Amino acid sequence: MLWFGNLPTYTSYGSLPPLTFKKKLREDCMRLEGKTALITGASRNIGKEIALTFAREGADLVLNTRNSLAELEDVASNCRELGVNTHIAMGDVSDPERVAQMVGEGIEALGKIDVLVNNVAIRPHKAILDVSNEEWRQVFGTNLDSAFYLIKAVLPGMMDRKIGSIVALGGQAAITGRPETSTVTSAKSGLLGLIRAVAAEMAPFNIRANMVNPGSTDTERMNPSWYPEFQSVERGSSDHLTSIPMNRQATVEDIANACLFYASDESGYITGDRMNVVGGRYIV
Repeated sequence: MLWFGNLPTYTSYGSLPPLTFKKKLREDCMRLEGKTALITGASRNIGKEIALTFAREGADLVLNTRNSLAELEDVASNCRELGVNTHIAMGDVSDPERVAQMVGEGIEALGKIDVLVNNVAIRPHKAILDVSNEEWRQVFGTNLDSAFYLIKAVLPGMMDRKIGSIVALGGQAAITGRPETSTVTSAKSGLLGLIRAVAAEMAPFNIRANMVNPGSTDTERMNPSWYPEFQSVERGSSDHLTSIPMNRQATVEDIANACLFYASDESGYITGDRMNVVGGRYIV
């Protein structure tokens, strides 16, 4: 077989028809083949698309949610149809004991965890004076503590193999402060700090840690009340998009592709970084 860089040349497959050649080329170039990824919050929206994107690229999967088993089973079924092994791990990742069990179950089922995608989050938007102490702790438990527990649980295996990638989902709250976001902004800013610290500490083990910050993303969770600039205009209208230079919301595919880059070997020399998938919103 002849090779050009990492890609097989056309002559590798003789005179295959173009469509067959393209399919074969894609199969030979799966970016996550041989890797196993744990994805939290994988039952819908961004998490679901990350799971499907990773499956298309050959990754075996441990999929987590704390809510709908039926929805997660549907995602897992779709991933299995793409030819990858998939393990379901129900549980609340703000519970350190359940996290340890879940990671252990995933490793027992699939052998290892090479990639962690910490996607789970809650985003209550309230004026700071209206936030209760309990709500504060709930947000930190889900958005920050869970990442700490998950990272601690997957690191030993990654350190033994001297390879791994940790991807955390941040958001606009990790980029800038806005009214009525004291809880989520504090937690996501802390998450960015955790990712940077882990990146520095784990670099000698060839373990990378990075953050993807989604901007306004077109999902069923998009709530205009979270974004004061959107409250008085129709969702998706030109007025709705005036603050976004690319003049559209992000798609779940946009976010999943950013996570794929950090999970793959294509970003093998990138760690402690963050990617703002916001359509240029914070250029100035």
